[in-house]
Order: sequence, then C-alpha cells, then structure tokens
Amino acid sequence: MLSAHSKAHVDCVSRVLKNAAHLPQMPVPSLILDSWRRSMEQHHLDPGSLQGPRILSQNVLNECRERSELFLRIASEEVARLHGRVRGADYCVLLTDAQGQTIDYRVETAIRNDCRKAGLYLGTCWSEGEEGTCGVAAVLTAKAPITVHKRDHFRAAFIGLTCSAAPVFDPQGELLGVLDVSAVQSPDDRRSQHLIRQMVVQSAREIEQAFFMNSARGYWVLRAHGTAGYVDSHPDFLFAWDDDGRLQALNPAARHFLLQHYGRLPEHIGQVFDQQMLHRAADESLYLLHHHGGQNELHARLSAPSRPVRRTSRVEIAATELDPRIAENLRLAVRVKDRNLPVLIQGETGSGKEVFARQLHQASNRRDCPFVAVNCAAIPESLIESELFGYVAGAFTGASSKGMQGLLQQADTGTLFLDEIGDMPLALQTRLLRVLAEGEVAPLGASRRKAVDIQVICATHRDLEGMVTRGDFREDLYFRLGGARFQLPPLRERSDRLALVNRILGEESALCGVQLKLGTAALECLLGYRWPGNVRQLRHVLRYACAVCETDVIQLSHLPEQLLGSGLDALPSAGCDEAGDCPERQALLDALVRHRWKPIAAAKALGISRATLYRRVNQHRIEMPGRSPG
Repeated sequence: MLSAHSKAHVDCVSRVLKNAAHLPQMPVPSLILDSWRRSMEQHHLDPGSLQGPRILSQNVLNECRERSELFLRIASEEVARLHGRVRGADYCVLLTDAQGQTIDYRVETAIRNDCRKAGLYLGTCWSEGEEGTCGVAAVLTAKAPITVHKRDHFRAAFIGLTCSAAPVFDPQGELLGVLDVSAVQSPDDRRSQHLIRQMVVQSAREIEQAFFMNSARGYWVLRAHGTAGYVDSHPDFLFAWDDDGRLQALNPAARHFLLQHYGRLPEHIGQVFDQQMLHRAADESLYLLHHHGGQNELHARLSAPSRPVRRTSRVEIAATELDPRIAENLRLAVRVKDRNLPVLIQGETGSGKEVFARQLHQASNRRDCPFVAVNCAAIPESLIESELFGYVAGAFTGASSKGMQGLLQQADTGTLFLDEIGDMPLALQTRLLRVLAEGEVAPLGASRRKAVDIQVICATHRDLEGMVTRGDFREDLYFRLGGARFQLPPLRERSDRLALVNRILGEESALCGVQLKLGTAALECLLGYRWPGNVRQLRHVLRYACAVCETDVIQLSHLPEQLLGSGLDALPSAGCDEAGDCPERQALLDALVRHRWKPIAAAKALGISRATLYRRVNQHRIEMPGRSPG
C-alpha cells in the first residue's frame, strides 16, 4: 500500500499528465512535464515507487572511473571548491559520467548518512530510463542547466530532494558528464535554488575550460571575451587550431557563436578571423579582434602551442615515502630519458607502472609537454591503428568529417606511454618501429607524413624476451624500446607499504568528502596481505572500505571478504619475528587487557567478530584466562 505522500504525488502526476492541455497554469516547467510524460509512457516507471537508485557494483564503478580518469582528475579541484562553497548549507556535490553514473562525490560527515539514504552517493545511476525525472537525467536529455526541485521529481522516492545540475562538454562538443548539487532538505520555493544553480553553472564552465586547455596544449589557443578584464580569468570563447590553421577544438560558447553567425562550423580559423590580425596577436598581448562579417569587437589573447622546455631536471624524492628500489629506479630513469633513450618498465599487473611513468615524465625535461597514455590491451585491435596514428577526413566509412589526430601526434614534443606493449598486434609493431626510426607519422588515408618529436616509455607484465623467441614480438622493436629497463617490485615486497596505504586512503576518503582513519586491526590486515593485484588492488580495497564505512574509522569488518578470508592467515603480519611478536599480536593483547579479557568487548573495539578474535588469538598463541590456545 502506498504511503500518504506517495499517493498524493501519484495523484498529482496523473492529474497533470491527463489534463495538461486544459490547465490554465502548469504546476511544473514544460521541460519537467515532458520528462514526466516520457517517464510514464516510454519508460513505464511508477511515480509512487520509494525504491532508491540503482548502485553500481564496485568493479563496474572502478571501470567507469578508470574510463573517465582524465575527466575526474581535471574536475576534482573544482568539485572540491564547489563543495566548499555549498557544504555550509548542507548540500552535497555529485559528478557523473555521460551515462549519469556518479563517479565523484563530496559530502560533509554530519549529513553523509541522510544523503546516502536519499540515494545521493558514489556509484548511483541517474538516467531518465531508470529513475525518471531528476536533475542529472534532465541535463542528460536537455544538454542544458536545470533545477529539479522537490515534487518536480517523477518518483516519490526523490520528492524531498532539490537538485541543480549543469552539463560539462569536451572541446569537440561531446558530453563529458554532469555536475550536480543536491540537498535532502530545502525551502519549498524553487526560487531559493537560483543562486545554487548559478554556482553549479559557473563550476561546470571552469571544468570545461580546464579540460579544454589540457586538451589543446599542442595547438594555438585564442581566449576571447567582450570585456578585457575577463579574457584570462573567465573567457567566453575558446578556439584552438593546428599549425595549418585547421580548427581542432571549441568550447560550447564558441561553438554556439560560430553556428549563430555562420550557420555552420568553419574548418579554418582564417574563415573566422583575419589571419594578419592573428599574426599580430601572436606575442600573447591583449588585442581587439573583429570576426568576418561581424561588427562586434572581442578582446582576445593568443597563446602558441606548448613547446619543449629544455632545462636540467631535479628528482626530489623523499626516501621515507618511496621504496628505496623504486626511488633509485626513478632517479636513474630520469637521467636515461633526458638523454633520449626509450624506457621499458616491467612489473606485475597493478604494480604501479603508469604511476612510475607519470612520475618519470614530471621529473624529466619534458615535464611541461603532453603526457599521452595508451593501454594497448584495452583498445580493440580494429581501432588501435586509427587511435595511434589518426586519420584524415573520409579515410574510411564512419570516419569523422574532420578527421582525427592520433595519439602519436598528440604526444608531439612530449612523452608517449605505451602500457601493455606486449599486447600490440605484430602489424602495428612494424608501423611503430618506423615512427621511432624516422620520427614521422602517416595518418590513415594521408598522402604525406608529419614529423613528430616524442620520447617513449613502455610497460608490460609479459616476458617480452620469451615472446621474441616465440615470434610473438618483433626483435628489432624489443631492442629499440628497451634502451633502459627497470623492474618494479610487487607490493608485497615493498618497504613503503604503510606510507602507500596512508596516501591512497587520503586520496580515496577525500572523494567521499570525509577524512577516514584505519583501525589497528584493519591496518594490520592490509599490511599483512599478499596483494596479488598489487597497488591497483590496494586502491580498490580502500575505495570499497571508504564506500561502506559509516563512521570516521575503517574497521576490519569494512574490508572485502577476500582479505578477511585469506589475508593474514596466508602470510604472517609485517614485523612478526620468529617468536611471533608483531603489531597485530600486540593489538590483540592491548584490546583484551583494556577490556579485562572480555572477548565480545575486545572484538567490538577491534572491529572484528568474536569468531575472528578467537581465530587470531589461537593463531598468535595468546593464552586467555580460562581458555587454552588451540
């Protein structure tokens, strides 16, 4: 049976949809009304449902976040800044991908449980087809900012929420995701959300601009605004083009500007602005520009493409934060890379090869130039050639009318990181070898080659030497890529496990909007586990623990079952000596003594079950009063 407020909401939705044509004034905006109708007639959703949103499994969420890694990284600072502005009014901030799946989330500890009960949480899915009318779904449909306030929501489960959301677009006009600010409680008047909506729109524009500038580092970039004082801080228009003048990227305002004035998107910057005027503006001074056929003046600043900055690099590594072997590997790798030798990183899956490569790039002379990462195992074999080399317009059926710049060209002047190089098809190995030997790239369908200046870092968990012997990997490419080889130790052998755990916990708990700590038993479990999946597995475990923990301290019960079932039993805890003395044993003794040897109270303090407590007591041969060690 429906609750009273659910029934009232169902009656309201049904009445409005049935009599929309005859009502003198709509109780909801027309965009909301259209969404209600789709939710009812196309998606067949129940407006009286009190069920919360679908939540992704941890593995699927991890995959979504990995696919959106660049977007997440660039948006993170602005998401945190926005949360800092709205958290005092008990709002939380969500960032979703282009499918409406929440991949970042910030909330204050005091309202965390209320938000979670309302469905505002990491991994929740907000498409219209699943949840009906809501803030994220409305933006996914309309591609425009919107506020969905309380009873604007289609499903009764969400009619207490207010959600203001805005789209975030990439430089090609494709939707990257949605930025949303929501609250569980708010005034009934939707006008109370006007300021919040403006803040969300501004933050979405800041993320778009940061993503644009990151993507356009290898191009000429023009920032423009009608007022001179806003050109650098809040430009209205962003244009990017290559050395041949071909437009490569536009922000949404520039795209709308061009469509409005020309009825289409010009292919060349010379079709928009006078080339001579642009040449005069190439010294990065502020200039007044006129666009062809228009009377309006734009204040603009033109920036040249990023070029290599040649300077002596310094590797500043704190010995207390890195395993000495990794620190020494990084120090040597920087010296090798700055002498134009390719670097090959070997190590088990998940051991941090890409992190090492990024650290190497940041410490090298090319730190200010692009770092482009390619996972050769993640791109389908049918697409990897066009992804790496790019293509010209009309190169094949389904190709973009503008063509596409390949990853090799995007890495020009910088570093190309080829992860899992052992999974690259043999035919492409030949093409890659030619690029490395000649320093030129031929996009698919192109009649001429283009020069590129890249340094290559490769990584693999495979035995490349054995693959060469079997004929699965080209011998000449193997020797060219392996100018210097570095082996990363697996996590179980690293001496910096504690520092690594603390650093990753800080990063992952920040995504939940709270600063979490590890309980003694949980920490000992993490330090004693064998970690077959290495650093990647550790990050996923801590991400899971942060998600399920409802207090400020992560206990043993918050860790995944596979750790509790085999971690400490499979490997003695770090620091145990032959006599059995180790931190976990001491923690058990401390808890038992503090609680006067009462097992239930000691187990609760450690965050474990009584059965687990007895198992650990037996494992460490602790003699409890009235009980013999098993």
